Amino acid sequence: MSVDGKVGQVISGGFGKVVIRQRSGAKLEIGELLVADGPGSMILLQVCDLAYGSQLSQQGLELISGVKLEGETDLELLDSELRSYTLAYLKPLLAISNGGSEARVCKTLPQFFSGVRRAEPADFSFLKAPGASLPLGKVRSGSGVLGFDVSIDGEKALSHHILIAAQTGKGKSNLASCMLWGLAAGDYAGVLVLDPHDEYYGRNRIGVKDFPDRNKIVYYTPINPPHGARTLKINIRHVRPSHFTGVVNWTDAQREALGYYSKRYGNRWIEEIMTGELPENFHEGTIAVLRRRLASLLDFEAKSGTIYCNGVFDLEAGSSTINDVLDDLEHSRVVIIDTSSFTGQVELLLGSMFASEILKRHRHYKRDGLLDSKPVVSILVEEAPRVLGKDVVEKGGNVFLSIAREGRKFKVGLVAITQLPSLIPKEILANINTKIILGMEMAPERAALIESAAQDLSQDDRNIASLDKGEAIVTSAFTRFAIPVKIPLLSELVAAAAKEKQNGRMSFPELKE
Repeated sequence: MSVDGKVGQVISGGFGKVVIRQRSGAKLEIGELLVADGPGSMILLQVCDLAYGSQLSQQGLELISGVKLEGETDLELLDSELRSYTLAYLKPLLAISNGGSEARVCKTLPQFFSGVRRAEPADFSFLKAPGASLPLGKVRSGSGVLGFDVSIDGEKALSHHILIAAQTGKGKSNLASCMLWGLAAGDYAGVLVLDPHDEYYGRNRIGVKDFPDRNKIVYYTPINPPHGARTLKINIRHVRPSHFTGVVNWTDAQREALGYYSKRYGNRWIEEIMTGELPENFHEGTIAVLRRRLASLLDFEAKSGTIYCNGVFDLEAGSSTINDVLDDLEHSRVVIIDTSSFTGQVELLLGSMFASEILKRHRHYKRDGLLDSKPVVSILVEEAPRVLGKDVVEKGGNVFLSIAREGRKFKVGLVAITQLPSLIPKEILANINTKIILGMEMAPERAALIESAAQDLSQDDRNIASLDKGEAIVTSAFTRFAIPVKIPLLSELVAAAAKEKQNGRMSFPELKE
C-alpha cells in the first residue's frame, strides 16, 4: 500500500456500480470493504467484481503476448504499471459521518477521481452492540478480518426468524454452535435445538456442554445420558392428533377416527384405539391401519389388552418432560434434544409436539397480557425444507409453517438450517428477516437467497459463490447493510472462556486470518 493509504481511484461508473482503477500492487479481493473519504463524511463501498484494464488495444495485447510466448524474448512494456492495470467494480453500502458514529443509506456518489482506501476497524464504530446482543463474529473484508465485533439484536432477529444457508462443509454447524454459545450468555431468549446428528452438545468432543454456566445448557437423549443429562421420555397421553399434522398423511376416514377417539376419550385416546373395542361407526380396516401405524411410529406393542412400550414414548414415564422443557426455555436456557436415533417421522413428531406446546403457551401469555415479560423462544431445525418446504405447504402445512407466518406475534421464532433454500416457498423465505449466508456454489440456491435478502444482493452472486469456510454475509432487517462476517471456531470460544470470566456481553477472540 502507498504512503497515503490509497488502493485505487474513482474513474467512472454510476450509483449502482462505481469503477475504480486499482493501484499497482494493491491486490483487491471480491467482497473487500473500501472507503472513499469526502468532506465531513465517507462512503463505505464493497468490491463486487474485478476486471483487467489496458491502454493497449486487444490486438496489441495479443501481439505482445504472442511475441513473449513464441519468440522467447524478454519483451517488456514501457511504463507497464500505467498501461496495464486492474479495474474494480464497487457498490456503495453506507454513507458514514461524525467520525464513523453515524451511518445512513448511501444516496450519493463519491467524488470523481477521489481516492479509495481499505476499511479500518475505526470506520465501524456505528455498529454498536444492542442490549439483547447476539454475537456472530468479526467484520470481514474479503478474506481478511477486521478487529470489530459483529452483533445483531438477538431478541428481534430470533422472533422474526433466522435462516442459515450453506453447502455441506462450509460451517453451518459451527455457526449454529457459536450462536447457541452466545445465546446461553444472555437472558433474553431460550432455544430448543432438535439435533438429528447429536453434534451440538458435544457428548465426546468440544460442544455447547463446555459453556461455563452448566445450568444454562439442558440435554435430553434417549440413549446412555452422560452425567448431568436427562433421559428423553414422552408420555403417550400427551400426544394429540394435531401433533401428527405434517408428519403422517392420514386418509379422511383415519383423520375422522382420530378426532372421534380424541374427543370421546381425551388423553387416553391412543390406549382406546390400541386395546378398546371397535366403534360401530368406523370400518374395521380403518382402525386396523391406525393401530398398525401408531404402533410403528410410537414404537410399542399391544398384547392381550396391554400396551408394551419400547421406545421414547411411554405410558408411565415422561409425564413432565414437555412442561420441563418449556420451563427451561422460559428461563432462557438452551435445550438440546438428541433425535439422532429416531426415524425421520419420529423426529418430526417430537418437534411438532414441542413446537405446538410452545406456541400454545405463548398464545395464552399474549391473551393474558404476560407476553412482554417473557423471553423469546426459538426452535432450531436442521434440514429445514422437511418442515418448511413447498411439498409441506401443498399437503396442508404444519406447526412450523404457522410459526414462520405468525410466530413473531407471540415471541416464537425459528432458526432454520438448510443447504437447499430454493425448496422453501418465497412467502416463507420473505418472512425470515435475517439470513446468514455461508458458501453456496449452486446457482439456484444463491438466486433464492439473493431474491429474498433484506438488502440488495443482486451484485453479490460471485461474492457468495467465493465464500470460504467460516465466511458469511449477514443480511437482516435489523442491520444497516449486509455485513460480511468471519465466524469463529467454537473451540476458540471454549478456549477463551477457559481464560476469562464470562460477562454479560460475549466477546469474540481474535480470529486467524
